[in-house]
Amino acid sequence: MTAPPYAYDIYAEDCPTRQVLGRLADKWALLILDRLQGGPMRFSVLKREIQRITQKVLTQTLRKLERDGLVSRTVFADSVPVAVEYALTPLGDTLTASIASFTHWAEHHMDAVLAAQAAFDAASQAVREPAAGSTVHRLR
Repeated sequence: MTAPPYAYDIYAEDCPTRQVLGRLADKWALLILDRLQGGPMRFSVLKREIQRITQKVLTQTLRKLERDGLVSRTVFADSVPVAVEYALTPLGDTLTASIASFTHWAEHHMDAVLAAQAAFDAASQAVREPAAGSTVHRLR
């Protein structure tokens, strides 16, 4: 096995890069980061635009992304009610091209994925159900 070209090795069990990879592989994190590419957004706008995300999950995911240095949080205490805005940090901005291609890949290839799923499901169903008129022998 050759040494990794970086100080960290994603394939090593105890490597901290796995935590970051796990966070970036989360659908909510990807959607939040992708949505923030257009500029800072308030919490309520993020919640409205990312359909079906709960307030709790949005809060938790934003905190994790903030902890990783990918998102910044700005509180506007002088507004009523207090407004909170989130934005990509310079580090988070380095991910925009990768995230955009990854998040939008599904949109561009969904028909092919659905066709593959249907074919797989049909083949799996055919294996589970014997042909009409055939006898099934079960061992006891």
